Amino acid sequence: MNVGYVHTFEVPENNIDKGRLKVSVVNEENVPIKGAAVRLSYTGNPDNIIGESGTDGDGISIFNDLRTPPIEYSMEPGNRQPFSEYDIAVSAPGFDNVNISGSDMFSGELSIQNVRMSARDNSQNNIVIPVNTLYGDYPPKIDEEEIKPMGQSGEIVLDRVVVPEIVVVHDGPPKDTEADNYYVTYKDYIKNVASSEIYSTWPRQTIEANVLAIMSFTLNRVYDQKWVNGRNVFESISQVVDDIFDNYISRPNVKQPILTQYCDGKRVTCPNRLSQWGSKYLGDQNYSSIDILRYYYGQDVYINAAEQISGIPYSWPGTNLDIGSSGQKVRQLQEQLNLIGEYYNSIPVLSTDGIYGEQTAAAVKEFQRIFNLPQSGITDFPTWFTVSEKYVALAGLAEL
Repeated sequence: MNVGYVHTFEVPENNIDKGRLKVSVVNEENVPIKGAAVRLSYTGNPDNIIGESGTDGDGISIFNDLRTPPIEYSMEPGNRQPFSEYDIAVSAPGFDNVNISGSDMFSGELSIQNVRMSARDNSQNNIVIPVNTLYGDYPPKIDEEEIKPMGQSGEIVLDRVVVPEIVVVHDGPPKDTEADNYYVTYKDYIKNVASSEIYSTWPRQTIEANVLAIMSFTLNRVYDQKWVNGRNVFESISQVVDDIFDNYISRPNVKQPILTQYCDGKRVTCPNRLSQWGSKYLGDQNYSSIDILRYYYGQDVYINAAEQISGIPYSWPGTNLDIGSSGQKVRQLQEQLNLIGEYYNSIPVLSTDGIYGEQTAAAVKEFQRIFNLPQSGITDFPTWFTVSEKYVALAGLAEL
């Protein structure tokens, strides 16, 4: 961590912009917790409560107009802290308290803080979120060749690229048997790493390029990335991941995703690797995500799609579902939404008639609101797979 970095004790004088916070609270079985008490304070002064709210029937509490530094601070590297930090304390009858310190907030951004509560055993779950790698002082990543011979010791070799359902994160050095293992969905892992390593205020195409580099790196081998247990993520990053999570970066005649190494480009330089700050400046010049990637990795790289996505009960229909759509895929969607709606009560019950009418569109739009997707009422690629993901997470409960 940056030696000169100190958690904010009070709102800094330069916090003149505003951001928003969405706290989503579930139990260990991914069921939303209604009526949980959520208290908000500035990091370093948790006793000075600046906001308090109870979660709604979907386990959600929203705080608007939270003060942040000017957006300009996140557009250039420097010593000025580009984010404000908040502590979040969550309590609910029958559950252990959860205390989160250092949930960061950027100007104009929606921060999403997911909270999982455990059944009460009279303990506290205390989470400290370290500073973003662009602002903190972290060691450089290990430099390696982007393509390695297949079948090396310790590697799992598949005959095709598969997006995993779960990433197992060992929260410590590889040989530390005392460190915890966390089982994280692939998309949540990517959102977490990206929210830890870049700024959510950057141009969309810059975020896409960095997310593609993180995903290709992850699919090549998972380590040396900044995953943080319990950290918040940002809507702008979350929606990019939902849109392109099945993609990775390829070269001609290379089967595996290439090891797309990267660095911040200021404190650490990495020739022929993606510079995070450099990618931001290219995004400012309206470079597309693939052009940003080719600027650093060479003109022959291209974006590929995985042949298989693990853990999904029904395949993507290949085209958006909207009012007027009909058939088996619409019926599958309706069935999944009905099960999810048993736990998220604001999603209306649907007739499973296989006809995509106004009621189905309204249910989809409510689902999109809850799970941080653009609220169009159309079941597009990210909505289909997010519905499937939430269905799988809750389907086991329905069978009990």
